Amino acid sequence: MMTAGALAKKIDVPVYTVRHYTRIGLLKPTRNPGNGYKVYNFSDAVRLRFIMAAKDLGFTLAEISHILDKAKRGSSPCPMVREIVEQRIEENKKKIREMQKLQMKMEKSLDAWTAMENSMPNGDSICHLIESVADVENKIF
Repeated sequence: MMTAGALAKKIDVPVYTVRHYTRIGLLKPTRNPGNGYKVYNFSDAVRLRFIMAAKDLGFTLAEISHILDKAKRGSSPCPMVREIVEQRIEENKKKIREMQKLQMKMEKSLDAWTAMENSMPNGDSICHLIESVADVENKIF
């Protein structure tokens, strides 16, 4: 049996993480009959280690809760885990492509701006640097 602080130290997480996961039901400690404190056991340490590993893979706390519930009911959560990771890989690839596109756009803009001087806002312009990008892309003028 151990306190939240001892469990946190054992798994190398902040104690507020243990308390938060307890509050939302991911960890379910028992009560010490002598003082009423929440106490954690070895299975809580195993569970917390699992939660941290799942978080490191990008699972949300809601997904982790669902995985734990499935396992508790005697069902394998592995097919769901595979599906979620496959989906996240595709989402991440898309985000990476979008970020690479944004990076190129920013670099091109910065290069173009080297030939442009700073200017003060006036009634027709707020920041001509940004507006120059919008003008080229949208060809509104």
